Amino acid sequence: MNVFFDVDYTLINMYGKLRPWVREVFQQLRLDGHTIYVWSGVGVRWPVIRQHHLEEFVADCYQKPLDDHHRRLPDLGVKVLPDFCIDDYEEIIAAFGGAVVRPYYWNDLLDLEMHRIYARISSHRR
Repeated sequence: MNVFFDVDYTLINMYGKLRPWVREVFQQLRLDGHTIYVWSGVGVRWPVIRQHHLEEFVADCYQKPLDDHHRRLPDLGVKVLPDFCIDDYEEIIAAFGGAVVRPYYWNDLLDLEMHRIYARISSHRR
């Protein structure tokens, strides 16, 4: 599956700190045969991916459409269609399907959202 993750408040908090368990979940998703993409409404976020040493798991980064979602994909250079999205923004999930994640605003070492997200992806049937 093509799995698309949002960046701000999904993978990182407002201070740029990585949400707990992202690396481990990304690694397991790749082992399970999924392809991971990252997108953001504020542009292509390779610097964030590199800062957190996640580039080995991420196939590509894109700008996320914030309106007229499906029609804007080609204009934004998105070359693959999302099969499952993870985002704190419900409108993206309504447009493409997937799971809404609890926003990660502050450092929280006890945050287990990525475990819940992994379970949702693993149980998803195309």
